[in-house]
Amino acid sequence: MAIGIGSLGSAMVPFDDLPIVILIAIFCVAAGSVWFSGMRLSRYADGIAREFGVGQAVLGVVLLGGIASLPEIAVTGTAAIGGNAALAVNNLLGGFTMQVTVLALADMAIRRNALTGTVPDPIVLLQGVLGIILIAVTITGIGVGDIPFAGAGLWTWGIAALFVYAVRMVARAQDKPGWEVIGEPPSPDIDVDDPIENLSRPQLLGATAAVALVILIMGYFLSTSGEALAERTGLGDSFFGAVFIAISTSLPEISTVLAAVKLGRHVMAVSDIFGTNLFDVGVIFLVDLFYPGGAVLNEVGMFSIVAGLTGILVTAVYVIGLIERRDPALFGVGLDSYAVMTIYIGGIALLFTLR
Repeated sequence: MAIGIGSLGSAMVPFDDLPIVILIAIFCVAAGSVWFSGMRLSRYADGIAREFGVGQAVLGVVLLGGIASLPEIAVTGTAAIGGNAALAVNNLLGGFTMQVTVLALADMAIRRNALTGTVPDPIVLLQGVLGIILIAVTITGIGVGDIPFAGAGLWTWGIAALFVYAVRMVARAQDKPGWEVIGEPPSPDIDVDDPIENLSRPQLLGATAAVALVILIMGYFLSTSGEALAERTGLGDSFFGAVFIAISTSLPEISTVLAAVKLGRHVMAVSDIFGTNLFDVGVIFLVDLFYPGGAVLNEVGMFSIVAGLTGILVTAVYVIGLIERRDPALFGVGLDSYAVMTIYIGGIALLFTLR
């Protein structure tokens, strides 16, 4: 059974005593800061890719995926330490689905052709399938129950090992891909007047670190204000974490993906989402380490299973689109994006009945 969220909010920052209008204002300011920082992160990541010769797919999973996961780390870390397993786990599982849905938003934003028809990198396919495997293992651990071992659960130790192996596999595949797509569309050149071009390597890395710090701090304020709002609205920590906080902590992905698409870095955009999802599932292990009440997967149930299955569905739809690469577009948007949006909305409706 999940512990109430009120104790966590009062222990970290006294948000419980603030008027709801102030809580909403804090939540919105933190969300806006995360959005703006995510936009800058995409520019800096693109500069690092060109400066260091890093592939877009590896950059998406290691840099964009890792930094964009900082709000989830802040939220789940504070929730886990406070004993709120439902918020911690369901924020990660809900974020998994929401972040894939961000690709549908990007597809609707560019409105040219199906987004999946412009991403011919096999590494992105690998990332998507690895994410499905990780979330499937997590769901299985929830269903069969976990056994505490060395400060976490056996299933979450397995999740951590799979995550490390997945990142290693993506990095190795980037260097020596087993196959390649013929006719990959070239990425457009970046305007030479872009101020990022004038930054030195130390300045570029320092700016990226500063943006990451802002995302982490604002992610904490999203967590504490969001928890207080969950209690005030009566929606429950499971539903609020899987939907509203998951959406707010996905703001870096929304802003970085839209910025990457605008730059013509479609591989980076999709890799950002699939890479972030790998990190988010891996964070469940950290949640288990910090959670004081035993194996964390034993504290959640059917709600989390449905949230995870929804994430598998939306990811599988895009993996199919990436493999098929002839996805027809309706009004400039791929049919797979319409399917993903429909699944996401249906999933939220189903989760509402399970809250």
